[in-house]
Amino acid sequence: MPSHPLVVTSRFDRSDSHTLMGYEATGGYQGLRRALEMAPDAIAQEVRTAGLTGRSGGAAFLTAQKWSLLVDSEPRYLVINGDESEPGFCKDRALMERDPHQLIEGSLICARAIGASQIFLYVRGEMALAQERIASALVEAYDAGYVGADVLGTGWSIDIVLHWGAGAYIVGEETGLIESLEGKRAFPRTKPPYYPTTYGLYMQPTVVNNVETMSVLPWIVLNGGAAFAALGENRSLGTRMFSLSGHVNRPGNYEVELAKLSFRELFESPDYGGGIRNGNALKAFIIGASFPWLGPEHLDLKMDIDATPPAGAPLGSGIVVMDETTCSVRAAWRLVKFYAHESCGQCTPCREGGSWLEKIMYRIESGAGRMEDLDLLMDVCDTISPAVQWPFKWPPSMTTICALGPSIPPSIVSALGMFRDE
Repeated sequence: MPSHPLVVTSRFDRSDSHTLMGYEATGGYQGLRRALEMAPDAIAQEVRTAGLTGRSGGAAFLTAQKWSLLVDSEPRYLVINGDESEPGFCKDRALMERDPHQLIEGSLICARAIGASQIFLYVRGEMALAQERIASALVEAYDAGYVGADVLGTGWSIDIVLHWGAGAYIVGEETGLIESLEGKRAFPRTKPPYYPTTYGLYMQPTVVNNVETMSVLPWIVLNGGAAFAALGENRSLGTRMFSLSGHVNRPGNYEVELAKLSFRELFESPDYGGGIRNGNALKAFIIGASFPWLGPEHLDLKMDIDATPPAGAPLGSGIVVMDETTCSVRAAWRLVKFYAHESCGQCTPCREGGSWLEKIMYRIESGAGRMEDLDLLMDVCDTISPAVQWPFKWPPSMTTICALGPSIPPSIVSALGMFRDE
């Protein structure tokens, strides 16, 4: 078992972790009670002291700093991004299904800190169990006085709206999610000027945070920001959940202390991945489906937000392991096919380039490829993300409104750079 405290997964071994009874029996809503006795600025200061960064992709933006960017205007809204759609990511789904009250409590603490007048919880359309568990938890929380009018007799009132989408990957982009919440097609907005903290939901100041980021807040308020910051090192503070999948013996969601564990230890430790399947050798691994691939030479990198970018990829939350039996062409084609299918179509380089890349990759995979296809692939990748090359330089350049377009080339450039002979 891990030696560090479990911040967001401590109830995962309980069969009643999704119920109010089970949650309250393990200290649930005590963080909210304490937060209601604190000034909003004091809550934000604890989060600042904790050094908490976003727990979704690889941006690692400081949560308290994001809150501080809200313009001085009302109403303000809090939007929780529960549309976890990235291939290989399934940790937020587990948090919503197994500990929904923790998410609700964290959202309430955040709303208190930023002065939000309403909370919107957006859940991916295919996550039926998560929707059911959150809906049941909300009914329990309203009945118990944790949500609604005059929360716990303090005079503070807040409502939570549960909304689920229709399964569009692009809704994972915060402005696309906001457009969807407003009942429109999920086209990401141009930034600037449409930064959510200035012009968000209904053109009002809005904070968009993901599920795990909110789920951490009750622990921070109860134990203090300094206790959270004591875990990890440098800028990689606290614990973080990772979805480990692919060719390991024990795939699953694991909460690890940042900067203390290497990828080798994650893959091979009996507490985590348990080794590569069938005793095979590692071929490559991905720490975010839209990021460049890493190879065996990167196994000893620490799971640190500053350690992986020099290797070409920021630290994502979904790690996919590929052993020596993996066909790199097929793996790259499947990723390209996903992103081409999920393009919203707003930007030409993404809409057209993604489809072209998918067609060329399918031609190669089906045995009809031509030698000139390899240069053609790089040419199209360069059109989507100019100056793209191997070794991959992060972050990629962009010709599109959001990052979906530049998410398409990395798998192709990686497969060509690492396994061109295939």
